[in-house]
Amino acid sequence: MADWEPPPLHAHNDIELWLGADLVHLPIVRSVVATIATRADFDLDAIADLRLAVDEACSTLITRAVPGSTMRCRFTVSDDELRFTGTVHSESDSSPSTKSFGWRVLTTLTDSVDSRVTSNGQLGHQVDIELAKRRVVVDAPGAGA
Repeated sequence: MADWEPPPLHAHNDIELWLGADLVHLPIVRSVVATIATRADFDLDAIADLRLAVDEACSTLITRAVPGSTMRCRFTVSDDELRFTGTVHSESDSSPSTKSFGWRVLTTLTDSVDSRVTSNGQLGHQVDIELAKRRVVVDAPGAGA
């Protein structure tokens, strides 16, 4: 797995975290997404949604990961959106089920969610889950009046 190279980061808007693909690391990922969303001025409800959605996405990825492997989490903040991409190596070539309760949680809490599985030749398969949450922008009182 040493030749698994991440794509380049996009200046100061990308934050990437690599950690063991183990459920014990979920609190770290939840804390990171909450901190990023807070600094990006998301409201409290959106922050809670992101914590739950990223937790669910990572849980799904971890259960598919090759034991002892690494999970990569990338957070990208734009003007009005926080995008999360989680990636693991898997022995399975099947995508996460879109009919599961967990997938329903993801689609309810986020504005978009997608998964993809790509073959890595002898390394098995790469599983990605990407989700995005847009920030609700409230106009200032009296703006445009």
